[in-house]
Amino acid sequence: MVHSRLSTPIASATVFWFFSCVVIPAQEAPLPDFDTFAAHVKEHLQTDSERQGGYTYVERRIEQKLDGAGRPKGQTVKVFEVYPGLPGEDNYLRLIEEDGKPVAAATLARRDHDRQKEVEVYAQRQTKLTESDRQKALRAWQKGQKERAEAIDDIFNVYDIRMVGRKRIDGHDTIEFSLAPRPKVKPRTESGEMMHHFAARAWISENEYELVRVEVKALDTLSFGFGLLARVHKGATATYQRRKVNDEVWLPEKVTYAGSGRLLLVRKMNLGGVSEFSNYRKFAVDTATTYSPRPPS
Repeated sequence: MVHSRLSTPIASATVFWFFSCVVIPAQEAPLPDFDTFAAHVKEHLQTDSERQGGYTYVERRIEQKLDGAGRPKGQTVKVFEVYPGLPGEDNYLRLIEEDGKPVAAATLARRDHDRQKEVEVYAQRQTKLTESDRQKALRAWQKGQKERAEAIDDIFNVYDIRMVGRKRIDGHDTIEFSLAPRPKVKPRTESGEMMHHFAARAWISENEYELVRVEVKALDTLSFGFGLLARVHKGATATYQRRKVNDEVWLPEKVTYAGSGRLLLVRKMNLGGVSEFSNYRKFAVDTATTYSPRPPS
């Protein structure tokens, strides 16, 4: 607080100098132009499978059962070594630890042998592909790319996206956004249909236009498999965070979720969980056993 006794010319000049040097530089710079920034973000959006396709890593997966107040009352912990899957497959998860106990060496050896057989069968099939087979695979890949692009378009179509401000996360300057679904917009994709059920907040790296963190919350009950397989209830939450690996690529670091639902319309579930990703390493294989997803040739 500046008291009246500091009203002498020297004191006034001192106060003016102090606020000129400290307060004015601390003022936050204007937020970037939304359309320009959003266009850059759109160019950088990729799925995790695309980002992780060239890497092996370790995933520690915790699944919790929650009581009515949302407190954990039991959990399982699994640790996987994760490798890129064969083209058309999800990533290959090699379970190495469960609830603190390493998987037996004999079990690992048996599973590794089975996996190697799968890779060899795939490699043999590749040598017998006809030109028609390759064209079919190429069309399937192109269809997937088109669907991915449409899903990204739906983010900007379905949501009313607004800049909120700035926040520093893990040493990175980010722009915070709020995302609220527009009630009368018709999505083009199944992913877009799901977006209607969730509100979100997202933090994007201001300098690199990369997604750093996102938080989502279910606005109503969401059913899967026409409601026959599973149902996620209103209020379920999830968070997702990325980090920059080897100063070259942004990859998932942590995913959390919590909420209630029903399985097969019968079994009520109160579940929570955490997946942590670490020890990313570039993955390389010989040309006979290509794991990384890529366009068919």
